[in-house]
Amino acid sequence: MPDLTPQTGHSDCTTQGIRVQVAATYLPEHSEPSLGRYHFAYRVSLNNVGHRIATLRSRKWIIRNADNEERIVEGPGVIGEYPRLAPNERYDYVSGSPMNTSWGTMEGHFIWEYEDGTTFETKVGRFFLAPNTAPISDLEYS
Repeated sequence: MPDLTPQTGHSDCTTQGIRVQVAATYLPEHSEPSLGRYHFAYRVSLNNVGHRIATLRSRKWIIRNADNEERIVEGPGVIGEYPRLAPNERYDYVSGSPMNTSWGTMEGHFIWEYEDGTTFETKVGRFFLAPNTAPISDLEYS
């Protein structure tokens, strides 16, 4: 029998003063395993722990299913917004991803712009889309 002990499966990376935390959860009420449809929600927390104002410009996600099939999702902003974060400000959002296997992973990056026009990339470390990951509410802000 597989180990169903909850694993955090969360991600927490800081790049150039922007902390990116991500946690995902399985949505059984929106999934149909017998048809190979699994839905997951994920919460992203963006926290400016640096000293400069930055605006998020774009995102890129690399999504892999359990068969290592890769899907790339990229585009402007996040959920139709372009968060501008001053030092010590935080922006949170929730989105989702369907999968055709019971588990998978996501990782990627965000492109940000400082007020002087220079851009930089913040890493989103790999996190897991799986039924046994810890609940989104377990994502700690410190």
